[in-house]
Amino acid sequence: MPEGMSAPEARFARAQARIGVGGAIDHVVELAGSAVRAMSMEQRMTICNMSLEAGAQTGIVAPDETTFAYLDGRPDAPKGAQWDKALAYWRTLPSHPDAVFDAEHQFSAADIAPTVSWGTSPEQASSIDGTVPDPRFVTDPDKRQEVVAALDYMGLTPGMALTSIAVDRVFIGSCTNARIEDLRAAAAVARRGYAVVPTWVVPGSSAVKRQAEAEGIDRIFAAAGFEWHDAGCSLCTALNGDLLVEHERCASTSNRNFRGRQGRNGRTHLLSPAMAAAAAITGRLTDVRKL
Repeated sequence: MPEGMSAPEARFARAQARIGVGGAIDHVVELAGSAVRAMSMEQRMTICNMSLEAGAQTGIVAPDETTFAYLDGRPDAPKGAQWDKALAYWRTLPSHPDAVFDAEHQFSAADIAPTVSWGTSPEQASSIDGTVPDPRFVTDPDKRQEVVAALDYMGLTPGMALTSIAVDRVFIGSCTNARIEDLRAAAAVARRGYAVVPTWVVPGSSAVKRQAEAEGIDRIFAAAGFEWHDAGCSLCTALNGDLLVEHERCASTSNRNFRGRQGRNGRTHLLSPAMAAAAAITGRLTDVRKL
């Protein structure tokens, strides 16, 4: 605990995103380290996508053997001598080992628990084993008012366990979290139960939908009571009539939880595909590790 900080203040500090929604404004975020190197391309795409939620212009990961293997043989990838030429150039792109950055943030992946948002901004989030923060312990008056307003909109009480929050609907989709690996992860959890709330699964693209169906993932979801939809934005942006009714609470794999994002006065909790599937079969925000 930081010196001079009370236990409730420390809990609130841990409940906030360390960089926040404005921490990377006018910057490019480079994601690096052993955890990033171990990620698949689809996992890297997700965290690069979320860099924009910190205000960044974009997020990047240095190309490596994982990148090259992913690109090799794809329809628009260079072929033959052009591939060799492109590969030689791509290998020059990583940042120099002695490069100086405007800011550096270090995180230990082992310390990051499954996370869920409780407010109306992606930075208003906490680990699933945490509680809804108490605005009384927010020293910054502007931040305090933001928390008060968010809890009022979300209909939450300070101090309540995040795992006590019941949901009315689950949405597994969006460009951020509906790639084939995301659907596989959600399906692995769906096998463990049956949806107790309406749950939509919307593949991120038609190609993903076809691959998922070829693998039988759609049948896994159907057997678990999840609804399999056509690819598209759907509830992520409340398009084509897919929206929450007023005050409906949704566990969503989309990237934004702004007021009204999924429908007028709809309440959105952001979380991963596996966590969303866990919420679907329990009816509440759930630590997927306990399943």
